[in-house]
Amino acid sequence: MSRDGYKEWLLEIKNKVRQAQLKAAANFNTTLIELYWELGKEIVQRQMEAKWGDNFLEQLAIDLKRSFPEINGFSRRNLYTIRQWYLFFSKEFEFVPQPVAQLPWSYQRLLISKIKDLKIAIQYAKATQRNGWSRDQLEINIKGNYHLRQGKADHNFAFTLPKPQSDLAAESIKDPYHFDFLGLEENAQEREIELALTQKITHFMLELGKGFAFVGRQYKIEISESDYFLDLLFYHLHLRCFVVIELKAGKFQPEYAGKLNFYLSAVDSQLKHPTDSPSIGMILCRMKDKIEVEYALRDLNKPIGISSFELSEIIPDNLKTQLPTIEEMERELMDE
Repeated sequence: MSRDGYKEWLLEIKNKVRQAQLKAAANFNTTLIELYWELGKEIVQRQMEAKWGDNFLEQLAIDLKRSFPEINGFSRRNLYTIRQWYLFFSKEFEFVPQPVAQLPWSYQRLLISKIKDLKIAIQYAKATQRNGWSRDQLEINIKGNYHLRQGKADHNFAFTLPKPQSDLAAESIKDPYHFDFLGLEENAQEREIELALTQKITHFMLELGKGFAFVGRQYKIEISESDYFLDLLFYHLHLRCFVVIELKAGKFQPEYAGKLNFYLSAVDSQLKHPTDSPSIGMILCRMKDKIEVEYALRDLNKPIGISSFELSEIIPDNLKTQLPTIEEMERELMDE
């Protein structure tokens, strides 16, 4: 490469870094992403027009770190990542798409290193913002093919809920659920699974997704002179409704849907506030037949989703989560 051409270009890059530093106080992440986009664009253009190979990235890293020692993002490895990141998103966008741009740089590096499809990367960026995932959670969900599970449960929401509630409800459940953090054997029984889920409620709520607030296990409701017990009762902060979850250790049976429809009627009569949306039911079972599920849900008038769950390897104990705090719950419940 031309040494004179490089020096002139390096000076331009330094000026852009300094301009970015002045804007950083207002919005650090946005400014950083804008800088990286321009830097990635410049690197790609120089390689194409001046025929520079990847070797100049090492020299650029040395010069930028010497000029800006307080900035940690100018290693050769990160410069190469910036180039790959720019190439990944510039195929279809004039600038990195907004859902991705709003994430910290470490999240964006993870996306392009683990995902090769642009649309799927954006889907994970949106899910990260919606659910408040940490970087570790994002990586685990990518590994667990979250995009193939989200909104995949069988349900009757389109016929039992108005829009946009039906769409939001469908997006809030997935199939299958991964309960590998329980460390249970494949032949575990319903009460054993239920107890383990409540003992590890943080992990369970992480798998359910943000918005679920735990109300109780074996929640008692009285109907006429009989007592009935709901396996698990939640309130969903975004859907503004109660969610009744019934666990089944075996294959789905049509009568499960009828019984849950009965429970939802009781919850709507006894627990639902006038401003709440209709309660939603979920049946979590080990196996299901789609045709049987379709027939079982066809004529029910309560919104019910049916998903499978899996018991497999254990997730590491150091998994971090971002569950809603008590203050968040109170604030969201007071809204509207």
